[in-house]
Amino acid sequence: MPGSRVPRRRRFLVCEPRHFAVRYAINPWMRPGEPVDVIRALDQWQALVDTYRAHGHTVETVAPVPGLPDMVFAANAAVVVEGRVFGSLFHAPERRPESVPYEAWFKQAGFEVHHPESVCEGEGDLVPAGRWILAGTGFRTTREAHREVQEFFGVPVIGLTLVDPYFYHLDTALFVLDDGSEGGDGNIAYYPEAFSPGSREVLARLYPDAVVATREDALAFGLNSVCDGRHVFISPGATALAGRLADRGYVPVPVDLSELHKAGGGIKCCTQEIRENRS
Repeated sequence: MPGSRVPRRRRFLVCEPRHFAVRYAINPWMRPGEPVDVIRALDQWQALVDTYRAHGHTVETVAPVPGLPDMVFAANAAVVVEGRVFGSLFHAPERRPESVPYEAWFKQAGFEVHHPESVCEGEGDLVPAGRWILAGTGFRTTREAHREVQEFFGVPVIGLTLVDPYFYHLDTALFVLDDGSEGGDGNIAYYPEAFSPGSREVLARLYPDAVVATREDALAFGLNSVCDGRHVFISPGATALAGRLADRGYVPVPVDLSELHKAGGGIKCCTQEIRENRS
C-alpha cells in the first residue's frame, strides 16, 4: 500500500571506476573502441554513492586496480549472506584477477572467504531472497556453483535459466523488492522473457504478485536496481517500471549510470551488499 513501505539500512561495498574502459567484449553491450568518458563515469558513480549515503546507507570502498577496468562492478565479486562470504571465479579470463583484491578486502575486514571451485560470478547470478537464494545460469555461473553455494550457506538455492544474451546475469533481469523479513515470501521485479519457460513458471509460482517489467525497461537497466524496502535506486530510463513500482508504494530514486552501461553494468552491478548476521 502506498506510503507503508519501510526502508532498512544497508551496508554496501563499491569500487571507484578510476580505470574504467571497454577493452574487450564479453557481453553484447561491450564494443571495444567505443569512446568511454572516465570523468563522466566517475561523476555518475559518485552520485550513486552520495545517493546511498543520503538515504542512510553505509558505503565502503575497495581500491581500484590498474588493468582491471570492470572492477567497478563490485556485485560480481562475491555474495554475502549472514556474514559469510562466497567469492567469485569469473567466467572470462580477463576478469579473474578481480577476485584477489576483493577477497583481500573481505579478509582484512574480518570475514572468512570461500573461494569457489566452479565458475561463479557473485551477486551477478546469486540473489539472496529471504528463505532462499535465486541463482542464475546459462551464460556465466554454472549449475555446479549453485550446488556449491547451497552446501556453503545451507540455504535452498533455486536455479533459474537465462536465455537472452542481453540479460547474461540474473541481476540484469530480476531484483528483490521484499526479502520476506516482515513475513510472507517476499517479492521481486523481473522480465519474464529473459528466462526459460520452466524458469518463468517457477518465478510465477514463487512470486504471483511480482512487478513485471517490459523489455524496454529491462534494456534500460531498470532491473539492475537496488531496493532498501522503500526506495528503489533505478535507471532513469526505466520509466514504465518506475511507475509500476510507485503504484505499489515504492519510491523510485533515479540514478544515471549510462556511461557504465557501455560495459553492460548498472546500479546493482556497482553495488555489493554486505549482509551481516542479524542474530
